[in-house]
Amino acid sequence: MNRKIPFVQSELNVAGHIPGFFGGPERPVRNTPVTSRENICAMYFDKEPFWLSTGIDNNFMIPSIYNNNLGRGMGADIVDSFGITWKWEPTAGGSIVVGGNPLLKNVNDWKDVIKFPDIDSWDWAGQAALEENKIDVSRSCEFSFVNGFLFERLISYMDFMPAAMALVDDDQTAALHELFGASAEFACKLVDKFCEYWPRIDGFNIHDDWGSQKAPFFSKEIADELFVPYMKILNDHIKSKGRYVSLHSCGHNFTRVQCFIDAGFDSWGPQLMNDTHALYEQFGDKIIIGVVPDPFDPETTSDEEQRERAKAHVDKFCKPGKPSMLGGFMNAPVFADALYEYSRKKYLGN
Repeated sequence: MNRKIPFVQSELNVAGHIPGFFGGPERPVRNTPVTSRENICAMYFDKEPFWLSTGIDNNFMIPSIYNNNLGRGMGADIVDSFGITWKWEPTAGGSIVVGGNPLLKNVNDWKDVIKFPDIDSWDWAGQAALEENKIDVSRSCEFSFVNGFLFERLISYMDFMPAAMALVDDDQTAALHELFGASAEFACKLVDKFCEYWPRIDGFNIHDDWGSQKAPFFSKEIADELFVPYMKILNDHIKSKGRYVSLHSCGHNFTRVQCFIDAGFDSWGPQLMNDTHALYEQFGDKIIIGVVPDPFDPETTSDEEQRERAKAHVDKFCKPGKPSMLGGFMNAPVFADALYEYSRKKYLGN
């Protein structure tokens, strides 16, 4: 593909709109020379996007066949395939396990308690027929594995406190390795099914929250021993299918980014309690980081200053061979247009 497509001002024209996140305002789609999907794939696979990727380039999907069996209901109470009840909390916009009566009390008992569902018995063809045509082929499609397969899933089995204690209990370590190994194998089978029945997908987004507002939940040593090897098994399998893999991991996980790199993740979108600028500078050549711009008030910041801020952001975080994504969301059309224009020119070498 010719990556030296000259920038023209008409690219800033609005060509359409896409829905906002969680019922938010619609977001404009520009008259770009290639599709958002092509831009995302150029970023992940070649490290040379056409412009700075933003949230409008991706289309996240959680098909019902996953959501209702292994997800969180997303708008309704469900009982998942492990027999765990998830309650939808409208004020939080998410679901939570009903605590106090965990399915698993000791990881050593997992083989007697945890029964992985027979996914071959699910109606994959029927579900795909209903949802495949809903994919917006102009944007990159990522399947989101909410709940993940490791720590988040362990919490759903055990409740948070017993799950955290199991990580430091030597008597449960061997069983954790067995459980996580079986979980990674199960996840790889799910990937195979999604790639077979939804061939237009480009990547997978894996959920596994590792931290609180102030610090990670567990040490790097525990992460390296118990989580990284099994994340890598799954991520390597995803990449063998020609797909990229992104990470959703909430919390103050700055000191765990090397674990994410070692596990083979292509990108991570950190929350605001992490210094995303420092993450990019230190690790941006090894993992694509969602970098949050310096905050400002669009209502009181002049158009000229917004454009200057956008240029400074592009100069710092759109280096050749070291792309970043735009982290967070800001309703600032002048700033957004300037980010697009400057990043287009930056990646052209202008």
